[in-house]
Amino acid sequence: MATKKKLFIKTYGCQMNVYDSGRMADVLAPLGYEPAEAPDGADMVILNTCHIREKAAEKVYSDLGRLRLLQKDKASQGGRMVLAVAGCVAQAEGAEIMMRAPFVDMVFGPQTYHQLPEMVTRAVRGAGGVINIDFPAESKFDLLPEEAGRPGGPSAFLSVQEGCDKFCTFCVVPYTRGAEYSRPVSQVLAEARRLVDQGVVELTLLGQNVNAYHGEGADGRVWGLGRLVRELAAIDGLERIRYTTSHPRDMDDDLIAAHGDLPQLMPFVHLPVQSGSDRILAAMNRKHSADDYRRVVERMRAARPDLALSSDFIVGFPGETDQDFAETLRLVTDIGYAQAYSFKYSARPGTPAAGMEGRQVPETVKDERLQAVQQLLNAQQVGFNAATVGTVQTVLFDRIGKKPGQLLGRSPFMQAVHALAPERLLGRVVPVRITEAHANSLAAEVVTSESVHAPAAPAGLAAMEAQV
Repeated sequence: MATKKKLFIKTYGCQMNVYDSGRMADVLAPLGYEPAEAPDGADMVILNTCHIREKAAEKVYSDLGRLRLLQKDKASQGGRMVLAVAGCVAQAEGAEIMMRAPFVDMVFGPQTYHQLPEMVTRAVRGAGGVINIDFPAESKFDLLPEEAGRPGGPSAFLSVQEGCDKFCTFCVVPYTRGAEYSRPVSQVLAEARRLVDQGVVELTLLGQNVNAYHGEGADGRVWGLGRLVRELAAIDGLERIRYTTSHPRDMDDDLIAAHGDLPQLMPFVHLPVQSGSDRILAAMNRKHSADDYRRVVERMRAARPDLALSSDFIVGFPGETDQDFAETLRLVTDIGYAQAYSFKYSARPGTPAAGMEGRQVPETVKDERLQAVQQLLNAQQVGFNAATVGTVQTVLFDRIGKKPGQLLGRSPFMQAVHALAPERLLGRVVPVRITEAHANSLAAEVVTSESVHAPAAPAGLAAMEAQV
């Protein structure tokens, strides 16, 4: 049996990275590595990085500086800390990381972590820094261990699609994650069943463009996400299904119909639009208009009237005028969001938008626009939460709260909910009545005297739509 060693993985960014970090731990387990809660004294530390946010690389270098001290301390005690940088910053920066931080042992991209045992062997033998940022011909999913480590709770991520062929002008994902790839249906179903057997009752399907899923089915035909979700819903014990992140262009009829047909498919969808201006959407290479987006949302809400939406917005994209921004505010008002994320545009090296000389929006203007859109989005979120007060919702309690006797969980609409409840309800989907609404969470009490078969739609959602 391999000697037990401590492994610490710090995960930045998206849910896909959370999934990848878990699979890295699976790959390293046969080598004797066990998860550690902190990097202090660890035998290996992996920074699984994200390149989406501003100054992402600099944050990684800052963390590396702190880890270098721990690495030296480990060496002074006669041990060794193998230090690795993984993920999208690793893919984008490559040898630059080794040059700026020569104490790093391994740099590898998101498509190569199935080769970790070989990379670790080379690094430990001291054959120089290991860099692996290729896009291998084989899929990493075909070579990962089938038996994944036990999930940390009743919810789990399941990667079904990776990469992007959209080439939005602001985004690095096609360059760091590669072309779109969908896992075969049989592989997805097998992993889903293993997770359910381990106690998972909620799965979130992941992909950079998850609704572009086009995996090969057992019948030899290509399956879309809608058909895959229907097959997953047939797994006994799987009570909730979610998916993220979606693209408006890939929201097809079958997936929309699945929202109306399957109670397991939660009525909450993250559907990024980025801007409400057709001119800016064209400059972003989104290949849809604001009205295209409105029509998609209309079709989704026709299929599932209680559907709640989240989105992403970028303000201050190169060339954005006051009129363009006003159109974004109008779209937000028209749609009505339960949650949303908004950011100031920041250039990503190597992307087309970064080279739009003379069109960059001043930082002061970006700040003003961000404040305005966040004020509107926050008001919508507060209104959506307030509208749930008095309704009965089903909540999956997935962790223990800070207060004695308190459990925390998520509503069907991804709202954080806390309630006084016995610990035996942990990991179960339980009906609760919402008693208080706050900006970012809900208070509730467990319902014991009635049966609930589906979540009640917050009245505020209909009110939002009535304002259009």
